[in-house]
Amino acid sequence: MQPETLARQNIDTQLHEAGWIVQDRTAINLYASRGVAVREFPLSNGYADYLLFVDHNAVGVVEAKAEGTPLSIVKEQAGFYSTGLPENIPHVSLPLPFLYESTGVETFFSDQRDPEPRSRHVFSFHRPETLAEWLSQPDTLRNRLCLIPERFHLITTNLW
Repeated sequence: MQPETLARQNIDTQLHEAGWIVQDRTAINLYASRGVAVREFPLSNGYADYLLFVDHNAVGVVEAKAEGTPLSIVKEQAGFYSTGLPENIPHVSLPLPFLYESTGVETFFSDQRDPEPRSRHVFSFHRPETLAEWLSQPDTLRNRLCLIPERFHLITTNLW
């Protein structure tokens, strides 16, 4: 079995455990569940390994790589795919806000709506309900943290 095939099997299992229905692109049914992950979705700039739909709208991509691939170098590829959605596909925004890079053993996540988006390690894929909740909020947590008045910032000098 090819290493990337094994990674995709692990990713399928992890997505399913997080509440996603995983489908092939030849049998898409966006009404099958609140969260649908479509394998090998055709884009204007290539194929997303997985395109994530929440409430019938595209919200993110998963870029799958073989175990051992440094995921820090894959973020740009996931970001590239997040911009290539065909016009007739319903989506929340372009670029798509949620990016995952995964080997099936480790997974990185970034929210492109953050002030300085960066990938960070997560223990599992987020549930569709979680992504829907984040999309319903007017701002991301990191954006809200940037708005904390200076008088509430942590004191970092003269502590000893």
